[in-house]
Amino acid sequence: MRFSVSTSWPTAWCTRWYPEILLRHLPNLFTLLRLALTPFIALAIVDQRFRDALLLCMLAGVTDGIDGKLARRFHWQSRAGAILDPLADKALLMLVFISLGIAWAVPRWLVWLVVGRDALILLMAVCALALTKIREFPPSWWGKVSTTVQLCSAVTFIAARAWPHPIFGALVPLGIGLTAAATIWSGLHYAWLGWRAVR
Repeated sequence: MRFSVSTSWPTAWCTRWYPEILLRHLPNLFTLLRLALTPFIALAIVDQRFRDALLLCMLAGVTDGIDGKLARRFHWQSRAGAILDPLADKALLMLVFISLGIAWAVPRWLVWLVVGRDALILLMAVCALALTKIREFPPSWWGKVSTTVQLCSAVTFIAARAWPHPIFGALVPLGIGLTAAATIWSGLHYAWLGWRAVR
């Protein structure tokens, strides 16, 4: 009996599947790029290189827009992407606000408020995982609003230091007030959602 093994199947498998696998994870690569840019943005802020920080923030924003557009347009959503994307956004925001606080570009109480809200949400999630059967923690609408306000305010704070213009100077107090209000309200809303879910 004679056996023959085709040598063409590895080539065919690679040709058929490798491009599809790589393209499907392309949004995640842009998310990882945004995550990799985060420490450089923070270092630029701490070193008072606000124009460099603003340029890097713009680049991070472009990667955020690209990964979301690709995932929705070509249905390249993945479990890894669902975890990495909000993680990258949250890491960027936290490090930016902490760095702005170190550089005295924003009041320290605002930094504690932003970081404290996320610490409270993380603590509630850990308690829910340990004490309940809840395993899904979707972001609320107010949480998304808070993230958007924080992001826009952070860019404004950086721009005000990069280009000391009266317009940016007038926007800084507004950004501080809106960030504080959105952060407090979204934190209370998450606490209410957590209490309702546990009940």
